[in-house]
Parts: sequence; C-alpha cells; structure tokens
Amino acid sequence: MKKILVTLPVTPEQKKQYADTAPEAEFIFCRKEEVTAETVESLTAVIGNIPPSMLAENQAVEWVQLNSAGTDGYLAEGVLSETAVLTNATGAYGVGIAEHMTGQLLMMLKKFPVYLENQKLHIWKDAGTVRPVCGSRILIVGMGDIGTEFAIRMKAFGAYVAGLRRTVREKPDCVDEMDTIDNLERQLALADVVAVCLPGTKETFHMFSGRQFAAMKEGAVFLNVGRGNVVDTEALVDALKTGKLSGASIDVCEKEPLPGDEELWDCPNLLLTPHVSGGFHLKYTVDRIVDISLKNLNAYINGGEYLSVVDRRTGYKISGSVSG
Repeated sequence: MKKILVTLPVTPEQKKQYADTAPEAEFIFCRKEEVTAETVESLTAVIGNIPPSMLAENQAVEWVQLNSAGTDGYLAEGVLSETAVLTNATGAYGVGIAEHMTGQLLMMLKKFPVYLENQKLHIWKDAGTVRPVCGSRILIVGMGDIGTEFAIRMKAFGAYVAGLRRTVREKPDCVDEMDTIDNLERQLALADVVAVCLPGTKETFHMFSGRQFAAMKEGAVFLNVGRGNVVDTEALVDALKTGKLSGASIDVCEKEPLPGDEELWDCPNLLLTPHVSGGFHLKYTVDRIVDISLKNLNAYINGGEYLSVVDRRTGYKISGSVSG
C-alpha cells in the first residue's frame, strides 16, 4: 500500500481531494516541524518539503513533490534513489512573488522607506525627486514563472523589459528583449533595475559578486527574490555603501536567519524582508501547490505525465515538462 506524507497546510476539503484521488493510499497529514524519523521510515511518497537528511534514510520513497520551486539539498547524492521522481512547485509562486517584487520596487523608487522613517520621527520633509518605472529598463535575470509574472507587471507600468535565461526561447509578449546569461555583464550595464529570480545551484552560486555590481549602471536598483547564495553579501554591502547602487531590496540572504551583527542590516537604502515573498503567506499560492500535487498524485497512482519534473543534473524543471 502507498503511504504518503503531506506537510502542506491543507483544508479539510483538500484532504478529501487527496483521499479521493488515491483512495487505497494511507495519508499522514502533519506540519514539517512535526515530522520525525519514525514518520519517514515507511513512506512511499512525500508531498511537501522535509529535511533531505530524513529522506536519505528511506530509499524506498518513489516520489517527492516539493512545495518549493527551489531544490536546495534534495539533489545531493544519496538523498533520493535513482528511480525516485522529484517534482517541484514551478508555477505556484509567480503571482505572489511578482506582487511582492512590485511593492519592493515602488518603495525604493518612490522613497517610501524615507517617508516612513520621517513619520516615526514626526518630520514633515520633502525627500526630493523620485524615479519612474515607466520608461525604465528592467533586467530580469531568470525568466521562469516568477520572472515572467514580474515582467507582465513591469510591462503594464510602461517599462522596457529585458529577460535573461540559460537558453533563449520564443520571446513572450511581456518582454521586449531576450538574451542568455552568457551576456549578463553587457545587459547589467544597460539596466536601471536588476531583478534576480534565480534558484540556488552550483552554476548560480555568487553569480552576483564584485565584478557584476561593478558592471551595473551607476545608481541602479537591485532586487533579489531567488536564493541568497546567488549574491556575494560582501559585494552587495560594498555596492550599497559606496553608492554604486541607489538602493536594493532583498527577500533572501546567504545566512538565514540573518545574524544580528551582520553588516547588511545597516546598509543605506536597503529594504530587507525575511524570505516571505513566497512560502505559504498567500492562500492563492497554497491552493496552486495543492493543485499541482493532486495532478502529480494522480500520475503517481494511476500512471501518466507528472507536472514540473526536476532535472537532477541542473535543479531546474526538465525542458519540455509541463509546468504546474
């Protein structure tokens, strides 16, 4: 009998949907924090993210559905058997994170943090000129679901949108120009705003270091909602303190939680959120993850095509695999 762990914050109705999709299976519903080694030892499938070290103890797991788009830790040797299927939640987070990014960018360009601080101090003071989204050149590094949703919103504001990805495919209507990561520095020199939506992989580790920040336009704005280790923290701190960047807004850090003594906290013109743009903060996102997992559960039980299958060599969704 199939024994399936679900760690998503599901409703009673969604629990029923799982049971109806796989009536012969046994389901265990609990939060990630409640999972024990004993819970995992007899599982055949997992829906949700649990510590990779726990998965490594049960090589009989046949399918893992991540509740994240990122696959950090799950691709390490020995975590999953060679025959296990790994699927992620590509397609679930685009709307929520793109809205977060839009809010981040508007706050930076319109100097809202300055006015909020003045409000606390009861200071009525004009902070000076602001910058528009309209007419700006916005470079989106990582044109997956999240990057595409952000591009749609920026295009609606009247920005010129350039997108970067590993390989150039057909250009979507929300993008004015598509290029490859190989031309990153050339594109950085042209951009008013750089938005990073990359997963954490061997290839993306410290992709943004001193050299890349030096290549940017003077006074550019930098956003990162991908993974913290894509950015060299010391290089970001330097770019902010020297004024190379006019501002930055990041939702992810190399060290999480960010230690209280990290220099990053005190950087000028930095808007920092504690990795909250995704996750389960938006009900729409959770519902999308559940929908993806139900379709993949059907494939697991009855055979058929899985959604968002992960390529174990790259950490990305397999090219040609249907997104959630």
